[in-house]
Amino acid sequence: MTLAEIQNLLGPQVTFLAIALLAAFSIGGVLFALFQPVLSGSKRQKERLTTISSRAQAVDTRSKARDGERRRRSVQDQLKEFEERQKSRADKMRKQNLNQRLEQAGLAWDRKHFIYFSIGCGIVFTLIGFVISKNLLITLGFAFAGGLGVPQWFVNFRRKKRFNAFLEELPGAVDIIVRGVKAGLPLGDCIKIVAKEAPEPVRSEFQKIVETQVMGISLADSVARLPERMPLAEANFFAIVVAIQQKAGGGLSEALGNLAKVLRSRKAMKRKITALSSEAKSSAMIIGALPFLVSGILFLVAPDYIGLLFTRSGGHMIIAGGLFWMFIGIMVMRNMINFDF
Repeated sequence: MTLAEIQNLLGPQVTFLAIALLAAFSIGGVLFALFQPVLSGSKRQKERLTTISSRAQAVDTRSKARDGERRRRSVQDQLKEFEERQKSRADKMRKQNLNQRLEQAGLAWDRKHFIYFSIGCGIVFTLIGFVISKNLLITLGFAFAGGLGVPQWFVNFRRKKRFNAFLEELPGAVDIIVRGVKAGLPLGDCIKIVAKEAPEPVRSEFQKIVETQVMGISLADSVARLPERMPLAEANFFAIVVAIQQKAGGGLSEALGNLAKVLRSRKAMKRKITALSSEAKSSAMIIGALPFLVSGILFLVAPDYIGLLFTRSGGHMIIAGGLFWMFIGIMVMRNMINFDF
């Protein structure tokens, strides 16, 4: 039998066998692809890795939540402590002694100098009252106003002026601290820069912070004494930010930057309120000065007519009643145009 005859006999069988083998390999490959992860354990390994990673993420989330909650509680505790401290400080401010008020006014006086100043003012005003009126009651009134009223007014005027100057310069000082902290300087060194370079009265107040640090007091406690010397909301804000950052941590530059924005916003609001209330203040001044102007004009035009108010007892009562009601009206208008914010 020749080779060609053998190929003719086996040809159909070889083709069928090839097709069967191809089909078997195809089905086997599909089954292997489907069941290989289960048989080899890779699916279980992936599931195990996914479970472990999800557990790790859950643990990280819980730890972050716990840290955030712990920090939140710490900040809340600090704020409660500061609120209690602020209440006690407000009570102390109501009971401020004379030396504290003189220090806040920037006067290098003690109680003895203030008493001498009060006696001098009382003597000067007594002489003025006696020369003007030559009346005992009016002279005593001038002496009372000069001995007790004028010195207190002078101290309060100096305090208010110094407080306003402090508020004008505080945002710039906070900006200096923010730039120094961003540049990598410690907070204490930034405060020393402000104590050397800032205008008065910010320079002297920050110099006192540096001096208390030299004495061994911590930075937070040194800054916490600033609102006692400067009983202002802005100084209290600065002390709270520094104390919370020292105890609870956080970005000091960001916190102080936000504080500087708040201080500038408050200053802008104060100027806006001053501008809006200037018309009412002018009206109050005109209304308050009008009776005196009219009385002066009448005294020049008809002195006998207006002189009855000064020579008769009934006129004295009318003058006293008019001055009393004018004082009440001025106080009411003053409260209406003074805004607390």
